[in-house]
Amino acid sequence: MLIGHFAVGLAAKRVAPKVSVGTLVLAAVLADLLFWLFILLGVEHVRVQPGITATNALDLYDIPISHGLLMDTVWAALLGAAYFLRHRYPRGAWVLFIAVLSHWLLDFVSHRPDMPLAPGTHTYVGLGLYNSRRGIFIVEGLIWVVGVITYARATNPKNRAGVFGFWAIVVLLTVLWIGTLSGTPPSNLRAAGISSLIFFLCVVAWAYWMNWARSVKEAYPKDSTAFGAQAN
Repeated sequence: MLIGHFAVGLAAKRVAPKVSVGTLVLAAVLADLLFWLFILLGVEHVRVQPGITATNALDLYDIPISHGLLMDTVWAALLGAAYFLRHRYPRGAWVLFIAVLSHWLLDFVSHRPDMPLAPGTHTYVGLGLYNSRRGIFIVEGLIWVVGVITYARATNPKNRAGVFGFWAIVVLLTVLWIGTLSGTPPSNLRAAGISSLIFFLCVVAWAYWMNWARSVKEAYPKDSTAFGAQAN
């Protein structure tokens, strides 16, 4: 999935209002950031195989460190612990932990059976939603709509950037996502890796900007502290 992961980060702001939405989106796409970094470094391996699924032309035959269930749990624990040590906000740490792990769950639904459980194992799982353009369009599109609406209702724009900067990027991401559903294979994996890293980092940077441009509404889940000032 693509925008489905972004949707998790946006929606999570409703549950952990003190956490920057940038940090929440970072958690939700952490596995993909690690994936492309490890591909570029030669730690993990994929190959282009047009037609392997209807919407994704990559054979993800060796991705146990970025997308294995065990390692994603480790990354989730590390990020949650780091956040807690810095901000002492238990709910935020747990939400970040869940956001990281949500990536594996959504990929389990969308991927063919190429999702490893742990490094060194030969058990791969996946429900294969990528094999149906209509299916992934409906399921991921619904997740995206729910995530965007949840975040929009949970926050108020402070200025015009909070309105136009938010909705313009939402539209742009939607258009880019629809373009990916064609399953067109990348012509160069290294170029795809570099451009993908830049893309994900830009979206995370946009989310941090939105944390400045949009403020959290007051009527939210009870917490042990007031959340007038948002953490980063």
